[in-house]
Amino acid sequence: MVRQRALPMEMATMKRRRWRRWLALALATLLLCGCLAGRPAFLWVRAWLHDQPVPHHVPMGHVDDASRMNSTPVATVWSIPSDPAGVEEQLRELLQRARMERLPVALAGARHTMGGHTIAPDGIVLNMLPFNHMAWDAQRELLTVGAGARWFEIIPYLDARGLSVAIMQSNHNFSVGGSLSVNCHGWQQQRPPIASTVASFRLMLADGTIVRCSRTEQTELFALVLGGYGLFGIILDAELRVVPNERYRPEVEVLPAERYVARFQEKVGQANDVGMVYGRLCVAPGAETFLREAILTVFRQSPCRPEEMPTLRSPGYATLRREVYRAQIGSAAGKDVRWKTEKAVSGIMGRMHFSRNQLLHEPAEVFQEQNADRTDILHEYFLPPEGVGPFLDAARQIIPRHDVDLLNVTIRNVLADQDSFLRYADRDLFAFVMLFNQPRTSAADERMAALTRELIDAALANGGRFYLPYRLHATPEQLAGAYPQAARFFERKRHYDPHELFQNQFYLKYGRP
Repeated sequence: MVRQRALPMEMATMKRRRWRRWLALALATLLLCGCLAGRPAFLWVRAWLHDQPVPHHVPMGHVDDASRMNSTPVATVWSIPSDPAGVEEQLRELLQRARMERLPVALAGARHTMGGHTIAPDGIVLNMLPFNHMAWDAQRELLTVGAGARWFEIIPYLDARGLSVAIMQSNHNFSVGGSLSVNCHGWQQQRPPIASTVASFRLMLADGTIVRCSRTEQTELFALVLGGYGLFGIILDAELRVVPNERYRPEVEVLPAERYVARFQEKVGQANDVGMVYGRLCVAPGAETFLREAILTVFRQSPCRPEEMPTLRSPGYATLRREVYRAQIGSAAGKDVRWKTEKAVSGIMGRMHFSRNQLLHEPAEVFQEQNADRTDILHEYFLPPEGVGPFLDAARQIIPRHDVDLLNVTIRNVLADQDSFLRYADRDLFAFVMLFNQPRTSAADERMAALTRELIDAALANGGRFYLPYRLHATPEQLAGAYPQAARFFERKRHYDPHELFQNQFYLKYGRP
């Protein structure tokens, strides 16, 4: 009997040892690949020396967002109480004060947007993060969760029940309210944006009234708020559909970028055993390399007994992975080494297994710029399948013309959105998520703005759109071209919020009449 009780512990120990052996093998391969590439030690030491994380200093009375380019004075930051009991009356009093003092209100969670979407200049910023309660309704198979809860709090809660998030971003730092407000998507296979997983949510309007919004109740508000950037009211909590946690085995393939869409459709299009998928493009400069080679990673279901499910844990070797990634900054050789390393390590991945929750449970900080003088800036462009090739042809010409540092391009697919009003996915699309690194200067911001407008034009010319949570570099005309429903969206905002209580910098630039 004693022996039988010890078996699960021994099995767990053996699994940990196997996991460490695979990681050690991956590390050895990574180092070998680096040696073959020529200058890895120098590049990684240089990256380590230059990587000097410091806390982001925001002046007293100011707030900022993930761009670290939006420090703005505000009247106050008010944190919502964590206890749901009594919070509704406190919120009503806050909104009443805002109306009486003519203070705009902005809603903030993890503040991972980059265009002041969580900032009302000289107004009240409502910090939703403490409002993170959650409950699982097994009978209805719905997770009720406070808008301030972040995915890194939700994933372990679901993991303990054999469940997983259906749709979320690629990192776990984001809040539920923020994810719904930008109608996020991720690398979950052949799925629409997150709005498709929302059964209902409770919303406090500008006058303090609370309404339940769903596909059968307050249907217009339901569509407007999902992807509504906090302009219609305060999402209090939401009911989300979730999925079973699964074990996956990755299949990794290196191929020409021009073949990516066709190969994706061959391997993934009608497959019912694929859980997650992402692609990556080579960013190493050169006519033969830049955006011309791709890696397609497909995670197929690999059923197992419950005791064989990989344990939820943070990814290992975060420091090494970070330095390999950051070695790209300002370095063509660093980009080349990183790409060769990624291709080499991808071959090992095919022998490993991951749980769905493991793949989702990674923080953005692993790769994020944390030096005081630089920042990371995201772009995202959505293209129909036939527009991918022409857009990439244009991007290969546009990006090198600007003094910018492209670190990463990830490819995801998004199915048509049937739920939100200000939708970016009006059909099935491929998303190209670009990460740039730039100095935190006005000159660098102007260069980034010029680049962004050219890439937006290229996307529009090929039937595509751009994502709205990032820097506000698009012209109003480009916004109207990508989102012809935007004028009606802002008109309905003023219908539900006639005194324009809920504001942010996104609304101030594009929404005011």
